[in-house]
Amino acid sequence: MHRIFSHTCQKNGPMLWYFHMINVQIEKNPNESSINMIKRFTKRVQSAGVLRKVRSNRYKARKPSEYTKKKHTLATLGRQAETRRLIKLGKIIEKAPRR
Repeated sequence: MHRIFSHTCQKNGPMLWYFHMINVQIEKNPNESSINMIKRFTKRVQSAGVLRKVRSNRYKARKPSEYTKKKHTLATLGRQAETRRLIKLGKIIEKAPRR
């Protein structure tokens, strides 16, 4: 869930800020209801594309480190070597090449 932080400015009164990649700032106009201010804030957040960016990054996996890549490669090479050894000994049957 995204958080809306409220902050009181001495000059302009209450403001709403959205803290994430893009800051969205709304100042309350005189004679404006809180509901209208929240609606304006929601519109501003949507037009800024904040939610779209956050949701696109939601399930993104970080890049594997050099050590992780090396470990994965060594494990793969070890499995391949073991398979070749077992095929040579006749313990498993070699698969037909894929087309």
